[in-house]
Amino acid sequence: MTKFSQFIEQDRNCLWHPYSSFGSDLPLYPVLSASGVYIKLADGRRLVDGMSSWWSAIHGYNHPKMNHAVSEQLKHMSHIMFGGLTHQPAIDLASKLVEITPESLKTVFFVDSGSVAVEVAIKMAIQYWYAKKQANKQKVLSIRHAYHGDTFAAMSVSDPDNGMHSLFSKALVQQFIADAPECTFEQACLESDLISIQKQLKANHQSIAAVLLEPIVQGAGGMRFYSAEYLTKVRELCNKNNVLLILDEIATGFGRTGKLFACEHANIEPDILCLGKALTGGYMTLAATLTNTDVAQTINQGEPGLFMHGPTFMANPLACSAGLASIEILLDSPWQQKIKKIEQFLKQGLEPCRRLAPVKDVRVLGAIGVVELHKPVDIKSIQPQLVEQGVWIRPFNHLIYLMPPYIINTDELNILIQAIYTVISKIKE
Repeated sequence: MTKFSQFIEQDRNCLWHPYSSFGSDLPLYPVLSASGVYIKLADGRRLVDGMSSWWSAIHGYNHPKMNHAVSEQLKHMSHIMFGGLTHQPAIDLASKLVEITPESLKTVFFVDSGSVAVEVAIKMAIQYWYAKKQANKQKVLSIRHAYHGDTFAAMSVSDPDNGMHSLFSKALVQQFIADAPECTFEQACLESDLISIQKQLKANHQSIAAVLLEPIVQGAGGMRFYSAEYLTKVRELCNKNNVLLILDEIATGFGRTGKLFACEHANIEPDILCLGKALTGGYMTLAATLTNTDVAQTINQGEPGLFMHGPTFMANPLACSAGLASIEILLDSPWQQKIKKIEQFLKQGLEPCRRLAPVKDVRVLGAIGVVELHKPVDIKSIQPQLVEQGVWIRPFNHLIYLMPPYIINTDELNILIQAIYTVISKIKE
């Protein structure tokens, strides 16, 4: 038995992977190391990473400045409880987030993952209205094709029919769901795009605490890009109907769409903002929920006079050190030019896929390239073919997409693009 196959056998004996059955026979690839944009498998093959480890490793792997930040922090402490104690990495990272996010956001609540950041945002919104003596405002309004995470409140505001969580529907809090806009990123927002959310707010604003959206890009719910004008109009509708606006920038934050934060495309500010994924450059799990002074002070002044949440590993010093290093690396680089170059190359390179029979659509925004197929991807067949092409791309549903590290060069991008074209061209209708 080779070391490669031994890895796989040991894994299948005890490990359960995301969105899979235990002991699944889906393709599995043991990894020995990763550096730059390359993943080295146990059998010696090197793969160009097109996923940034689910959109988080924006600087690639094994970055010397990131490594240094984490190793230096290890000399002091790897973790310390955040209840009644504080530390410099948390203070520095929170200060940096307040500096670079929309101006009105002044407070930072650290959590462990993106799903929990959404949970915290929903709790903040509900507790805000409770403190304002409007305890009936307990619901959230989101839109179809949304994905906000796998924990229970996050599942309840994701797409109820076409999402990954329909089997839990009877266990979930029933939220309000509006139709998603049909306007694409390049188009104007039409009145028809707003009818559904307008109706929901008009009829239910007295019980809605917040509207929750992924700004500009709906990620795992379909990689849909919608008009910035829609986001502007929703901000106006929230103000008009006396509800908060929560923006989930877990996938879009830190430059992915060409703006530091996707809400900047619409020049609007949320009441509550969720960040995660690229926050630590893919080094450690850490997320954050930011809010404005009004929300924070209102919660403080209401009953019970404090915010009701507190994770054990909140503001972990190692993760905070990684987060600060990642942001500094990003802001000290010509990241706008990098994203623009990736965008232009993806547009040019993926466009020929449009002529292939299995392809329904091709779309690109910032460092996101999407090829949508007419039929769902057969992951058991497609994944090995992509690996044989020397790339790591993880399709889902009808989509084969790219969200590569920002450090990727054009030769490496071309390898990814050619792999997608080659594999799709072999799909039999």
